[in-house]
Amino acid sequence: MSKKKKILAGAVIVFVLLLNLLIILNPIKADDSAVSLDITVKAQDAAEFQIFWLTEDQNMPKDFNENQSQKVYDGATDAEYMLSYTIPTDAAYLRMDFGETSTNVDIIKFQIRDKFGKVKADSDMLLDTAKEHSVKLEKTDENGISVKAGAKDPHAVWDVRGWEIPQMVHQTNQIRFYGFKVILLLVLDLGLLIVLKNFNRMVSLPKELIQNRKLILKLAKNDFKTKFAGSFFGTFWAFVQPIITVLVYWFVFEKGLKAGGQLTAAGIEVPFVLWLIAGLVPWFFFSDALGAGTNAMMEYSYLVKKVVFKISILPIVKVISALFVHLFFIAFTIVLYAAYRYYPDLYTLQLVYYSCALLIFTLALVYATCAIVVFFKDLTQIINIVLQVGVWITPIMWNIDTMQLSPVLIAIFKLNPLYYIVAGYRDALINKVWFFEHPGLTLYFWVITLLLLALGTSIFKRLRVHFADVL
Repeated sequence: MSKKKKILAGAVIVFVLLLNLLIILNPIKADDSAVSLDITVKAQDAAEFQIFWLTEDQNMPKDFNENQSQKVYDGATDAEYMLSYTIPTDAAYLRMDFGETSTNVDIIKFQIRDKFGKVKADSDMLLDTAKEHSVKLEKTDENGISVKAGAKDPHAVWDVRGWEIPQMVHQTNQIRFYGFKVILLLVLDLGLLIVLKNFNRMVSLPKELIQNRKLILKLAKNDFKTKFAGSFFGTFWAFVQPIITVLVYWFVFEKGLKAGGQLTAAGIEVPFVLWLIAGLVPWFFFSDALGAGTNAMMEYSYLVKKVVFKISILPIVKVISALFVHLFFIAFTIVLYAAYRYYPDLYTLQLVYYSCALLIFTLALVYATCAIVVFFKDLTQIINIVLQVGVWITPIMWNIDTMQLSPVLIAIFKLNPLYYIVAGYRDALINKVWFFEHPGLTLYFWVITLLLLALGTSIFKRLRVHFADVL
């Protein structure tokens, strides 16, 4: 290993060690602000049950108000029905109203859940009331609670500070947070070992690309032009298909399915077309670059057979060719946002970062797929199917921020590296959030991308010597 490579390898080791230190020293995140309160009841008559809450700095009972309450209507009579409410973690008092008429209610089950499913359940806690009005609570033989409600505003109030809800949530967060740290450290350090093991291969590829940058750009321009050679409108078709696709999805979802404005994670409501195009633009590039890049060796087989030609530049030629259209659609998106009075600002500059991140991630996949497809032609069809499914499992046309999904399912969807890119485009254009405000996702994306790049370049280097024979 040369002196320069040793210095570079040392810099990589120091950088990863610093990341390890940052992960270890990073304090636990703030506790979640809400928990679920589930009460399974069996009511004699149909009734509306309302939960009010107060925080520590409010006065009980005079500060109970409609703004800090939730209503659930139970239309079933003499049948079990689960009432589900969302209350703040720091609630100090809870009040439950049992309808507006005299009735009998059996509380069969009572539980408090945090977002990761941890349950605290004890119906006996409901017997220790801070205040009762026109209501009487008694324990039943089945370990439930029998409620006899009168006709005049029947309700009960509980002091929930002794229920230790914040402690339960904090404990769950600690377990989750430290577990995440351990997994992240293992992945990061494993990635370092893989990079160091394949360091010469990984360094040689960027070196070849930098040395041949002028040829790469020239071939990419030529590839873009020849793609539509012979057609009357030429490269015009490269821009028409994505625009038509956006219009079709917009019409189906907004006009047909009445999707309406979309509420983002930052609490901002935007027109559906703006929310949609921010997700589709990066997907168009990924889909086009992966599909074209996979077939790079077969399409340029006449260059592969040349002994003196650096075939390692061919995958990036296809990716750069797709980048031309992507740059146009970024500009088109910014203009469209401006037409809706969402003007570009400093946050918009992050599109450069997310585009580079997407390019590197795509290139990591392409180096592996373009090498494998030479020996396994069916891979092209498999990738087409993956792309057809991928556009739907990636939160592009459905809003992960507003859908009522389980935390585990949401976490699984976020494991998709393209979620980071799609969410990043929306953060840059809509939410106005910097990428470093999501350190966990950012680190996860780059660890996965670099591991894929190491794997992809390794596969390419091992198989390239056989390309000419097979093609």
